Amino acid sequence: MRLALIAAAVTLLGLPAFAGGDTPANPDAKVYFVNLEDGATVSSPVTVVFGLSGMGVAPAGTEKDMTGHHHLLINRAPFGEGEEGADELANGLPADENHMHFGGGQTEATIELPPGTHTLQLVLGDAAHVPHSTPVVSEVITITVE
Repeated sequence: MRLALIAAAVTLLGLPAFAGGDTPANPDAKVYFVNLEDGATVSSPVTVVFGLSGMGVAPAGTEKDMTGHHHLLINRAPFGEGEEGADELANGLPADENHMHFGGGQTEATIELPPGTHTLQLVLGDAAHVPHSTPVVSEVITITVE
């Protein structure tokens, strides 16, 4: 009985904490920051290079298996959490000052950020800006702009 409970707990801990839309993702896909790391100090404008492995990049509106386009989340709760968490999982990512869309298939961007501490996270979206059925998201990193 005790082993069964431990096995169930390990299984539950291994499951993602959120689910996305209907578009499947490669279970091994990863999105990450190529040129920035947690704790980095930078100056504005900040160039952000998006990395992706296990899937391809395609512009928004392109319905091709195992592809998506990048979204950059700035200064907000981690993906799937906070006020907008449930809505973005079901209806797609909004476009506002905290959610930058790169629907042209861009793999890098130069953005203006004011001095201070900022959080960044990458999310891969499908043709309609909806996260994949198993969302492909980066870790949240914190940078300081001097």
